[in-house]
Amino acid sequence: MAWLKLTAASGRHPVFGDPGPAARASLAHPDVALLADLLPRNGDTYAPDLLTPLPGTGAPRRDLLDEQIAQIEAAAQDDLETQVFTYTRTHWSRPLRATTRRVAESGRMPRRLANGLARFWRDTLSDGWPDLRSIIDQDIARRATAIAAHGVGRTFGELHPDVEWSGDAITFAKSWDGEIDATGGDLVLAPSVLLWPDVVIQVDVPGQFALYYPAQRVGAGRDRGPEGIAQVVGNARALLLADLETARSTADLATRTGYTPGTVSYHLGALHRARLVTKVRDGRYVLYQRTAQAARLLEGDRD
Repeated sequence: MAWLKLTAASGRHPVFGDPGPAARASLAHPDVALLADLLPRNGDTYAPDLLTPLPGTGAPRRDLLDEQIAQIEAAAQDDLETQVFTYTRTHWSRPLRATTRRVAESGRMPRRLANGLARFWRDTLSDGWPDLRSIIDQDIARRATAIAAHGVGRTFGELHPDVEWSGDAITFAKSWDGEIDATGGDLVLAPSVLLWPDVVIQVDVPGQFALYYPAQRVGAGRDRGPEGIAQVVGNARALLLADLETARSTADLATRTGYTPGTVSYHLGALHRARLVTKVRDGRYVLYQRTAQAARLLEGDRD
């Protein structure tokens, strides 16, 4: 869903870049286009929870995607109308398209959404799915070990800079205020590669709570050494990150790397949007320094 949202918005992923022509071509299919129309845009944040059903605990790991697509197809009409009609009206700054509303009212929407998701995955992600799953599985194993060794509270506190654990509550830095009692319910922690570096919470359906957080070491499993991260963010940005353990200016980086100041500034802007560098003004200069997330990516290359 994250990859589809990026494709529909003509965006670029901070690590994986352009979704590519196959993803854009897949949008031409009416079921994929219908699915994309239910995703937030222009600063809105809500997506119907039925599009991201919680994974069950009984199916083998290899069958989880098929299981979740089947859950979309089996969505109850009442639940669909509540999410697609009521919640989008509450959370979106744009109205639901009339054609999308008619499909929802017809009762055909769950089947078409399931088909759209299956088709988009097949067109764009299926070939690289084992690598993505490997990153996710490694993250799950690390978190499970950390929980066993240090407790769940510490793990919550290390998931993302926007997530904090106070001892009896999880706090998220979001653009809206709210408090939800999750006592007695399950909280699903779902590492994500393609949402990286964002964190998303899913709490609109009563009793269903999910936290999607960026998996550590995006790009793990690729070649090790300095060229490992270069395959993920590109050679120029990898070189800049490696040189930003100390805060430096654009001019300083240009001198040290041999790139023009304009090229350095372009790459620093992309790294800043990806939260891989911070910037602070010091007199006439703006100083850049890599973040803890960037340091972990570089550290992953050395493991």
